[in-house]
Amino acid sequence: MPIMRMKEVRGMTAEERGKRLTELRTELARMRTMVEAGGAVENPSRIRLLKRAIAQILTVENEQVEAKKQR
Repeated sequence: MPIMRMKEVRGMTAEERGKRLTELRTELARMRTMVEAGGAVENPSRIRLLKRAIAQILTVENEQVEAKKQR
């Protein structure tokens, strides 16, 4: 159950990716806080999915920057 697929990420505009990245980072921070406080997280595997989605967005962002440099 991926949060988003690479095809979806590549189809987003830079602004949409930035907004989604902020949302994912906020959710990840909230979940990490719950874990550190000793609370029971409803779906612990979601942390891994959040980290993966963040990495995918950052990868696409870096690809875009590199593509602009090479032009």
